[in-house]
Amino acid sequence: MQLGIISDTHNNLTTLEFALAFLRLRGVDTIVHCGDMTTPETASALGGFQVIHVLGNGDYLSGEIRQALLYQNPNNFSGEVFTGSVGGVKIAATHGHVPKKVQELVESGEYAFVFCGHTHRHKDEQVGWTRVINPGALGGLRSENHSFYVLDLETGEGLFLPA
Repeated sequence: MQLGIISDTHNNLTTLEFALAFLRLRGVDTIVHCGDMTTPETASALGGFQVIHVLGNGDYLSGEIRQALLYQNPNNFSGEVFTGSVGGVKIAATHGHVPKKVQELVESGEYAFVFCGHTHRHKDEQVGWTRVINPGALGGLRSENHSFYVLDLETGEGLFLPA
């Protein structure tokens, strides 16, 4: 099962649509959005995907974003932190603006993958048993080129892609 990981869209619908088109072509049907979606319009663009969304420090309209996601699919998730299984693999996600939360999730040893955003810098590193992935950013101020990530949960192979 392939998983799309995106973050920090900051309502940049142009790069988001590019990433979503690529993910559709790859047959990805589940996306983890690591926060800073910023508007319900961005949430609406994610229609057709199963979405796990964690709130970022820029998601001021969190209630409206959550409603838009649940309207599209009642199985979507939007909250502070996600912990659960996808494709039989235990994952966790948080935005990353509270570094202690990322550290707690990683150090718990409970998750094969911990996804986060916030820094707008992509990262894929192994910390003990847990792999920590930040897909970079699809919008907002850039410290790097816009990017997103595709992860094969069965093989663990992943790929950063430019947007």
